[in-house]
Amino acid sequence: QLVQQPAGQAAAAAAAADGGAPDTAGSSIDAAVQPPHRHAAHAHENNIAGPGRGDEWGEFLHLPDQKFFDFNEICEEIKRETDRVTGKNKGISRKPINLKIFSPAVLNLTLVDLPGMTKVSVGDQPIDIEDQIRGMCLSFISNPNAIILAVTAGNQDLANSDALKLAKEADPEGERTIGVLTKLDLMDPGTDASELLQNRVIPLRRGYVGVVNRGQRDIDDGASIASALKKEQQFFKTHPAYRNMLNRCTTPTLARMLNQILMHHIRDCLPDIKNRITGMTIDIAQEIEALGVPTDSMNAGHLGGILLSLLSNYAANFHNAVEGKGSSADGIEMNELYGGARISYIFTEIFGRSLMTMNPFDGLSDDDIRTAICNANGTRLSLFVPEISFDLLVRRQITRLEQPGLQCIDLVFDELQRMASQCETTELTRFPELRDRVLDVVNQLLRKCVAPTQNMISNLIKIELAYINTSHPDFIGGSRAVAQLMDRVSHDGQVGAGPAAAQPDMPQPPPKGGRGLGADPHDVPDEAAGGESRGLMGFFGLGKDKRGQPQQETVVKLPQVPETMRRPADSPSDRERIETEIIKSLIESYFDIVRKNFMDMVPKTIMVRQGEGAGDSPPPLPPPLAPPAPPPAPLPAPPPAP
Repeated sequence: QLVQQPAGQAAAAAAAADGGAPDTAGSSIDAAVQPPHRHAAHAHENNIAGPGRGDEWGEFLHLPDQKFFDFNEICEEIKRETDRVTGKNKGISRKPINLKIFSPAVLNLTLVDLPGMTKVSVGDQPIDIEDQIRGMCLSFISNPNAIILAVTAGNQDLANSDALKLAKEADPEGERTIGVLTKLDLMDPGTDASELLQNRVIPLRRGYVGVVNRGQRDIDDGASIASALKKEQQFFKTHPAYRNMLNRCTTPTLARMLNQILMHHIRDCLPDIKNRITGMTIDIAQEIEALGVPTDSMNAGHLGGILLSLLSNYAANFHNAVEGKGSSADGIEMNELYGGARISYIFTEIFGRSLMTMNPFDGLSDDDIRTAICNANGTRLSLFVPEISFDLLVRRQITRLEQPGLQCIDLVFDELQRMASQCETTELTRFPELRDRVLDVVNQLLRKCVAPTQNMISNLIKIELAYINTSHPDFIGGSRAVAQLMDRVSHDGQVGAGPAAAQPDMPQPPPKGGRGLGADPHDVPDEAAGGESRGLMGFFGLGKDKRGQPQQETVVKLPQVPETMRRPADSPSDRERIETEIIKSLIESYFDIVRKNFMDMVPKTIMVRQGEGAGDSPPPLPPPLAPPAPPPAPLPAPPPAP
């Protein structure tokens, strides 16, 4: 048997007589909220002994408007409801039958009568009947506020009790388990359960109680509960082993024990329950106050004032959330970033770190730099590194900064939308349509500011591309770039090592017989034996060979010009390597300057444009502390040129 407390109260149990359950079962866990089960079809007679007493009756939850003054009718209704739910062939169901007994002869207890442990399925019972009943029992007795009544027959070995085994799983320490020993009148002559009742065999903290219920013959003969209780009392008083242990025997003793447990638990829990009720009352009062006054009897003027107050409070909450002065209703700001802190995280941790990890040379190889230098040289080789190549290449890299800035706008826009949904006040929840409309308007205002903000971010990139400020104080400059390169060359000894470094502009002689891109087009090699030059006449095929014989005419054919020209894939010369390193130093220096400016301007731009959509306006300029000074005198005119 399992005893479960009423809602919000302590746990207690009553070992009422078994109603219609025969006193022949082994061990079980039974209860007053009776699941439909054939082996415990009758539950909770208490002291309703038959018709004629108007102060005792029973009510079923499935028949709320009907009272049963005859216990026999209650038994029949239990049978009918069991057949209706489980069928007529010993089926089972988890659906309980709720029966409430009203009588001056019973105590205020809630008893849950669970079915006994079944090993083998019969009739319409499923094959896993044992597992289902076991799970059903554990779902009730696992409640920490429940007292478990482990019912075991006294005429069998207590060590084989299934009820005690199941109770030990839910209550390992035995703090809320009471052992109930039945069938003490059926024990063999010369044996008794005194050792068990004295809690010496398998100790339980709350001990054991012995009871004697009606047998099957008593049930068939229609013996009443009152007569069964008198018969039980007489048995224990006259038995030589139990007459000195009446405080641990009889059903009324078990009921009083459980009632005492209930009272003690209520006494212990009452201060905490009172504090919880007081706290809940205060919370409800605050919630009612936050909801505002009723609007049913207000005129249009009062409703307009309430509407203005709702919108003002919502705007104030949104502004405070952005500025870090507000708090959410669910206390989320104690566990994670909230409001404006999330936007700051986007600016610093997401946007800022992403820009700092950008490589100035992503998508730009050394071959691309060499090609740009060659294109800037035009038809002749320049004496110095061409500035146009740096200008073209650095513009290309600066353009790559635009996309992260636009993505930052989208992230901030999403956070503002999230913040708008989190800043609704309690008063606003009273009006669902108004709440939805306010959120729609706020989202439209924020969305309207996205396009202008994107244009401003694009304009920041256009501003940087419009003028490459090589005179910026943080820019490395050409002379410093060359100096750093020379220092690195002297330290590493790699770039420009050897005579070529000293004379980078000196043309290298072409290989013998070669016609590479560096060969002189006017230097035509001698193809005759001995290698002598044929001169102008030899070029036109009019010369003679070494033996004085006329030579055969030779035609030189140039290869076809390719559609796309690229620099040769062979290793670059020392001059090209030096020029490439100088251009890379200049690009890296200027890209860092633009990146820092962009990292600083994007958050400011977003806050200005999105702040306008969120209802924020820039702070006014402070008043001047002193009258403005008169304009300076004009500069003197320059002297005439000599």
